[in-house]
Amino acid sequence: MAQGAKFKQTNGCRAVTYESCPHFINAFRIIGKKWNGLIISSLCETNYMRFKDLASCVSACSDRVLVERLKELEQEKIVKRSVDDQTKIISYGLTKKGAELQPVFDQIHEWADNWV
Repeated sequence: MAQGAKFKQTNGCRAVTYESCPHFINAFRIIGKKWNGLIISSLCETNYMRFKDLASCVSACSDRVLVERLKELEQEKIVKRSVDDQTKIISYGLTKKGAELQPVFDQIHEWADNWV
């Protein structure tokens, strides 16, 4: 059980609340948002990806939503946007903060291979 977890009785069910663990809640707010996990996982595989390559990795996500998610991940300092000075090609990569998620995603992939 995570530190700070508390049990709360609601409608006869025992639910866990994380009132004392805002870091855990914020981590899942970011990582758990639709498409963010796939975006981060795709960027873990390479240093930088162009938008079109990233869009093909997360093909069920519309371009509009992908742009929105990338901007959010930039604001969270998980993803960095880079523009080549000569070609003006835009690419995306993980920051140090984002790259530290790689072992987490490796474990999720392993768990999924075993159980999903």
